Amino acid sequence: MSAQVKQRLGQQLLPIDWGAISPLRLRAQIVAEGVYAGMHRSVRRGPGVEFGGQRPYVPGDDLRFLDRRSLLRHDRLMVREFETDTERSVWLCLDASASMAYRSPEAPGAKLAYAALLAAALARIALAGQDPVGLSWLGGPGLPLVSRGFGTGTFERLVGTLESAAAAGDLAGDPETVGRAVRLVGRRAGRGSALLIFSDLLDLPEESRRAMAVLGSGRRALVVVQVLDPRERDLSFRGKVRLRAMEGGNVVVTDADAVRKAYLQRLDAHVTEWRRALEGEGGRLVVACTTDDPVSVVRKLLQAIAEVRR
Repeated sequence: MSAQVKQRLGQQLLPIDWGAISPLRLRAQIVAEGVYAGMHRSVRRGPGVEFGGQRPYVPGDDLRFLDRRSLLRHDRLMVREFETDTERSVWLCLDASASMAYRSPEAPGAKLAYAALLAAALARIALAGQDPVGLSWLGGPGLPLVSRGFGTGTFERLVGTLESAAAAGDLAGDPETVGRAVRLVGRRAGRGSALLIFSDLLDLPEESRRAMAVLGSGRRALVVVQVLDPRERDLSFRGKVRLRAMEGGNVVVTDADAVRKAYLQRLDAHVTEWRRALEGEGGRLVVACTTDDPVSVVRKLLQAIAEVRR
């Protein structure tokens, strides 16, 4: 993005501190393989799946769908095909506002870097199962979308886009930004698709909760992933501290030890409000910290998607 565009937007672009999460492509592959371990890889599960006939095998076809009976009877390889009455796309939407660039010394990477790792691992799993994947953004002005697609090319475009991301923007100061972004991805995510939104859910406009929750209607599998840094989760500062918000510019001087209990209560209430709003529309909330094992988190996300689809 040119300096003129930056100045016109009036926003500071914050480069992402990838830390131990880089290189993203390799890390995503490792996480995906960890998720695969001990799991059945079939992605065509649940209602709406019907046997759609057979066709001759061609090199590159998924070997899971080989018809062994046909091989025994006719001495040739045939592949079973299936039809669904719903779309099985996976749409990933990442919050790239300024607060997502935060990384404390305890964290392996910034919040946006960790969200990118989860998203890239999910994309690899979905594409390996022949489900199309697309990428969208909250905040982060100027970041390109990745259109829904299949195969290695889509994964490379998605990872490249994530790696080039910089955090910018104050979502709290522009209530319409979240609504526009949510409506955009909502128009792309059809019935039966999985929609995952990654955000810290901090300092968002009040309307954001409702705007995201309604995406769970229309038989979409909506999962919102709250990504927090360990210091945000625990307020692990000691003594008197001066805290400055990365969005909104608010500055607070306080005693962390004295306010920790009240802070954790407020955070818990905040999470409860989001969970109730999302579950009221059929969605799910998954809370993650950047120090959590990403393999375990991705498994939770896949489980949440499965629960919504059931």
